[in-house]
Amino acid sequence: MSPSISEWWLEPNTKGPGVHAHPEDHIFYVIEGTVSMLIDGEWSHAVRGSYALIPGGTPHDFENRASKRCGFISLNVPGGFELSMPHIVQWFAANPLGDACISRIAEQ
Repeated sequence: MSPSISEWWLEPNTKGPGVHAHPEDHIFYVIEGTVSMLIDGEWSHAVRGSYALIPGGTPHDFENRASKRCGFISLNVPGGFELSMPHIVQWFAANPLGDACISRIAEQ
């Protein structure tokens, strides 16, 4: 199966969606700024050109703790993540980043 690929941008000092896990593996590749990532309970700060492997089922989160915008590419293997995008877009519209709470995701 082909991977799913998505591009994510976070404005300065923006919290992420909250700790969550997916069955598929993720690879995050930082394309701008510094992305703070929580992977299996440990925070790290990935700068442009860095990547992180997040095995399927691993609790994770991401946010921008810096004063400049950051962005990353997310590859999900196996693919299919894009099928969730309409629901994700609706959820983020109702729950702007910074106010996100994983329990609200789980309820939907």
